[in-house]
Amino acid sequence: MGALLAARGGEAYQLHAKYLNHQLPRMLHTIGFDKTYTRAEGAHFYDAEGNDYLDMLAGFGIFALGRHHPVVRKAIEDVMELDLPNLTRFHCEALPGLLAEKLLSHAPHLDRVFFGNSGTEAVETALKFARCATGKSRILYNTHSFHGLTTGSLSVNGDDSFRKGFSPLLPDTAVPLGDLDALERELRRGDVAALIVEPIQGHGVHIAPDGYLRAAQDLLHKHKALLIADEVQTGIARTGDFWAYEHEEGVEPDLVCAAKALSGGYIPVGATLGKDWIFQKVYSSMDRVLVHSASFGSNAQAMAAGLAALTVIENEGITEHVRRTGDYFRGRLAALKDRYEMLADVRGRGLMIGIEFGRPKSLKLRTGWTALQAARKGLFAQMVVVPLLQRHRILTQVSGDNIEVIKLIPPLIVGEKEADRFVDAFTSIMDEAHAGTGLMRDFGRTLIKQAVANRG
Repeated sequence: MGALLAARGGEAYQLHAKYLNHQLPRMLHTIGFDKTYTRAEGAHFYDAEGNDYLDMLAGFGIFALGRHHPVVRKAIEDVMELDLPNLTRFHCEALPGLLAEKLLSHAPHLDRVFFGNSGTEAVETALKFARCATGKSRILYNTHSFHGLTTGSLSVNGDDSFRKGFSPLLPDTAVPLGDLDALERELRRGDVAALIVEPIQGHGVHIAPDGYLRAAQDLLHKHKALLIADEVQTGIARTGDFWAYEHEEGVEPDLVCAAKALSGGYIPVGATLGKDWIFQKVYSSMDRVLVHSASFGSNAQAMAAGLAALTVIENEGITEHVRRTGDYFRGRLAALKDRYEMLADVRGRGLMIGIEFGRPKSLKLRTGWTALQAARKGLFAQMVVVPLLQRHRILTQVSGDNIEVIKLIPPLIVGEKEADRFVDAFTSIMDEAHAGTGLMRDFGRTLIKQAVANRG
């Protein structure tokens, strides 16, 4: 494999353009993100010249422990050397039970786990289980939510840009996050199986209002419907609690979806945790033993990665570390709000942080802001993201289409040093953005130059 990459690794962008999603290399070229990384370790990438790049994206949250964590890597190597009779289909293996036991120890009100291969599959499982357990068909979801891109999860996706072109979807219904009246109106119709909710929405980093999850849970149970917590991104220490729903006292979801961090950054794995009675409804008899299954679910390598990842989180005090680092990081960013007109808000919990930009008050800055908004909403946030990478070697993302929010979801192992590096770079860019139009002009030139090159 090393020889193959040495011979043809330089063709990566051409191969993608020819054989895979052709818009990905086009987009990366356009915004100047077409870097070639040769190595990664912990919270950093490295290019061929040895320059380090700080990762504030963590593969959309997959690399919670950073890249190539030695404990996770060793666990996978060890299990491969055992030559286990993996996925025989008619055999109960120990590793899935051990991982389920460890995972459920962090959710003591839940009883059983189904293992799949991804976050979207965990959501699909929860949707099916909720419908089967309640005998009802409709799922409620929140506007602006994101739960995945397969057909069922797409049906509860609150961003229309992802849904366009894939109709008809399942007849599910959106309700605003925090709007209990809207939730109760839908529940009164009597056909709702569940509400699926992100305790903190990934798109825009919107936090469920205090008391909303508990009140929603009570309403759902009153109408014999279930609460599904989508913790694919927020779960497993990301927010400074093991689960983000734990921030609110008394919240005990009926089903919980997990993935991303559970992989240890190596082997895809998804998990749907649920109450015993729900699983009893789904697997109601021996002839329904395979009524819901996954070809690669519970494979030995994924289970070993999950066990190792949870062991690291427990033994190294990652949850407490995230709480401390997150408070420090958000505190430094929030202190800048009075300094910059276009910095509207800093929000989040733990190491899931949203930086929102807004319309400035002064006339000089308002002119440039208005011009960017007229071209496309979200361009100011993109204008900050681009020099963070190009000038400061920090990888971040705009938190969704047409959103003026940068989302930070770094590996959970980062500390004050990495937070300071980001804040210093961010301050430099914001100073320039507020001093005049130079940054906006340079950004515009980059887009025009790359657009011309792409047409050629």
